[in-house]
Amino acid sequence: AGNFNTIKVFKNFGIDFYCGGEKTLNESCLEKGINPDFVLDEVLKIENSGEAAKQFDKWDVDFLIDYIVNSHHSYVINELPIILHILQNVLEPYGETHPEIAKISSIFSEMNDELISHIQKEEKMLFPYIKKMQMMHKNLLEIQIPPFGNISSPIKVMETEHEEVNILMSKINKLTNGYMPPKVENGSINELYSELKEFETDLQIHLHLENNILFPKSIQIEKELCKK
Repeated sequence: AGNFNTIKVFKNFGIDFYCGGEKTLNESCLEKGINPDFVLDEVLKIENSGEAAKQFDKWDVDFLIDYIVNSHHSYVINELPIILHILQNVLEPYGETHPEIAKISSIFSEMNDELISHIQKEEKMLFPYIKKMQMMHKNLLEIQIPPFGNISSPIKVMETEHEEVNILMSKINKLTNGYMPPKVENGSINELYSELKEFETDLQIHLHLENNILFPKSIQIEKELCKK
C-alpha cells in the first residue's frame, strides 16, 4: 500500500490487490500459478527506482476520504450513465450477432444499481462517522458507540459489496476477452470496450484505497479511541 506505483506490477500479473489485499503474496501467486519471486523482483525494481508515489497510507483518514469521494466516487457517478448510454446504442444493432454485448449490458446494469446504493451508504453514513472518529481522536475526546456497534460491522458490509462488484467486473472482463473489441466497423463498440477498461482500472484503485488503507486505518482509530 505504501508505494502506489507497485500496484501496476500486481495488475500486470493479474493479482487481485484490491479485494484480496489480506492475502499474502505467496497465497495470491499460488492461486495464479505464478512464481512469487518474479513478482517480488518487479516490486523491488520499482521500490528501488525512486519513482514518485502517492503515499496514501500516510494520509489522515479525513483527507483520504475526500480524495476517494472527489476522485473515485465522482468518477463512478459520472461514468455510469455514459457507459449505459453507449451500451444502449450498441445493443440494438449488434446484440444478436454479438450476444456477449447483451450479457455485458445486463451485468453492467446490475453493477450500476449496486454502486449507486453503495456510494450513498458510504457518503451518508460510514464516511461521516469515520471523519467524526478522526476529529475525536485528534482532540483526545471520547466518542459514543453508534447503534451499529463497532465500525468493523459496517466495514464488513462494504467489503462484501466490494467483492460483489469485483465479481461482476471480472465477468465483464472475461466476456470482453480482456477488453478486446470484436472486429466490426463500429466506433461505438471500440469506445465501449475502452470505457469499460478504464472503468475497471479506476475501480481497482478505488477498492484498494478503501479495503487496504482506509478501512484498516479506521479500525485502528476506533481501537485507540476505546482505550481512552
